[in-house]
Amino acid sequence: MHDGFARELTRWGPQAHYDAPSRLRAQAYCSHLARTHYENFSVATLLLPRRLVPHFHNLYAYCRWADDLGDETGGGQFALNLLKWWKEELLRAYDGKPRHPVMIALRHTIQRFGIPPTPFLDLIHAFEQDQVVNRYDTYDQVVDYCRYSANPVGQLVLYLCECHNERNAGLSDSICTGLQLANFWQDVARDLDIGRVYLPAADRRRFGYSDADMEARAFTPAFVELMRFEVDRARKLFEDGLPLVGLVPQGVRRDIELFALGGLSILRKIEEIGYNVWSTRPVLRKTEKIALLGGVVVRDWWRRFWAGPAPHPQPLSREGERGDLASPQPLSREGDRGTLGAP
Repeated sequence: MHDGFARELTRWGPQAHYDAPSRLRAQAYCSHLARTHYENFSVATLLLPRRLVPHFHNLYAYCRWADDLGDETGGGQFALNLLKWWKEELLRAYDGKPRHPVMIALRHTIQRFGIPPTPFLDLIHAFEQDQVVNRYDTYDQVVDYCRYSANPVGQLVLYLCECHNERNAGLSDSICTGLQLANFWQDVARDLDIGRVYLPAADRRRFGYSDADMEARAFTPAFVELMRFEVDRARKLFEDGLPLVGLVPQGVRRDIELFALGGLSILRKIEEIGYNVWSTRPVLRKTEKIALLGGVVVRDWWRRFWAGPAPHPQPLSREGERGDLASPQPLSREGDRGTLGAP
């Protein structure tokens, strides 16, 4: 367990004794957590409407704590017990009795946007699954894992944007699954370091890349073809989901587009290093992130002010880049899984 989270767990964990903070202090805690943790793509970018930023911080804090409880506590039954406690804390928030600072702030977001518990619970399910499953035989099994580990984040964003419906949820699922796969293919070596393999065994067998090759981190022609296949498959998910950009409210279109194009950029970086993710972890340089941001802003300006149809955001190629908040809603533990299916 890294020292930072160990201190947080001592202060705010299940064995801690403290008085529940005020909502203002709880919000400050979540915002500090969101602003001081590095992510490939920030949960709340400078492009977001200011009124939404605290709510994005609250969602991030919930996800950060769940992730750390699963990955930073040694795993196994101890992590499962902590995740069970986190689920109980979430349900306390829905019952109107939050105690943890994250849950106190999150309850306000839940009320404001009428968010059901299902996406929050699905995320916990993914972290629980990580404690008992570390390899996957088929691509469908990996996609099903993404249904819990990634897609709920998109669902939550749609609730904050007040545009959650079946069509938008399906498109969001495509983007979020694509983002999760891009992260997996970016982190093949890092995941193996902690005993996790997301490259499906059936795909490895198909391309002739054996378990022994993988354990040896062998960079072979078979591995190149395997990674090319997986990257192309992830890219298709982004392409399927990009129409979502034109369906969400104007104020959040740039962020949605940036998330998708950021994932596509990671896939392009994998291609640029010849798929050798064993020796190099592909990441976006600061200048590349700025270029992505600039392109998104220009396209948004075009959509807002230029006559004629706006250009549709294009996936990145191998050659280069190319109102008021909702009223509080009654809370319930009942959720609808109908829109959470894998793409």
